[in-house]
Amino acid sequence: MEFSELRRIRRELHQIPELGFKEFKTQEYLLRQIREIANEQVEIQTWKTGILVKVAGKNPKRTIGYRTDMDGLPIIEETGFDFSSIHPRNMHACGHDFHMTIALGVLKSIVDNPIQDDVVFIFQPAEEGPGGALPMLQSKAFQLWKPDCIFALHIAPEYPVGTVASKSGLLFANTSELFIDFIGKGGHAAYPHLTKDMAVAAGSFISQIQSIVSRGLDPLESAVVTIGKMTSGHVQNAIAETARLEGTIRTLNPLAIDTIKRKLESIARGFEISYECEIKLDYGSNYYQVFNDSNYINLFKQTMNSTDIRYVEAREAMTGEDFGFMLKDIPGFMFWLGVDSTYGLHHAKINPKEEALVVGVQAVRSVLKTLFNNVS
Repeated sequence: MEFSELRRIRRELHQIPELGFKEFKTQEYLLRQIREIANEQVEIQTWKTGILVKVAGKNPKRTIGYRTDMDGLPIIEETGFDFSSIHPRNMHACGHDFHMTIALGVLKSIVDNPIQDDVVFIFQPAEEGPGGALPMLQSKAFQLWKPDCIFALHIAPEYPVGTVASKSGLLFANTSELFIDFIGKGGHAAYPHLTKDMAVAAGSFISQIQSIVSRGLDPLESAVVTIGKMTSGHVQNAIAETARLEGTIRTLNPLAIDTIKRKLESIARGFEISYECEIKLDYGSNYYQVFNDSNYINLFKQTMNSTDIRYVEAREAMTGEDFGFMLKDIPGFMFWLGVDSTYGLHHAKINPKEEALVVGVQAVRSVLKTLFNNVS
């Protein structure tokens, strides 16, 4: 697939971002593209708003999985592109438009020039939330074509085009969403003694939980507890009856998340007594760490070194990816693809360079053609 075609597809996908399990237009668009590519060697299944495409190999001994994600984010785009999102308040701010385009480019290449083994292309919905990987993994459609090994990529704004990066072992963190609701008693600002002020309770709670990582975990453990959003009250002269905190938990050790949750719940019980209120905790979506198989990573590095793509050793990151659930069950790996963007992931002005699309197709095609032939 030529660069001009990849660019066209990416821009068309960029215009129709949809949230998790609502990727109806995206699925329709992808199915149309896939059917134009498909021949008699191709089978297609759908699962919810996701898609699985199996390409038969010439002499298959196993099935190789390649996964891409599909959903966008609830972000108002500020790029100024002439192909900006036509869906108000939604944006492909995490590169999933790139990911899908690369998958289609590789699919076209594999259909035209099959490899020895079967390849399953997994178009997964709801990576950003509420989490599509685990239920898709458990689905009958996935299990019918369950791969023996699997891999994926993610764009990386901080790396230049022509570069890929990865590492053995832990690449992405364990993550959990965090929602905390405070329920007290509102009233007039002139009579605070007759109320239970949840703005004060929530503010104190934010301060208190800062000690969880610094005093509740081993100093050698890496963890983050962040409150990114706080809402409370309705008018300036009334005491807030309710408050809501929204945040995230991120750790490099899966056991550390359980420790943090226990401490949050303990603090919440104390606050209920101290502030005479009710506190409800909801952990939303939880993602398992992305842990790369060392054998595959070593071969991936060798494969990239045999091309004109530059491989660099990555560091583990506190980013989350529900592809970790697939890697927990199936051996494989994930790697970063450099896109050299001024702005980072989830930024309203992210501007990845489209030349990286060609690099991504080349990297994935090289993995399918070369790396897996070296693994028995």
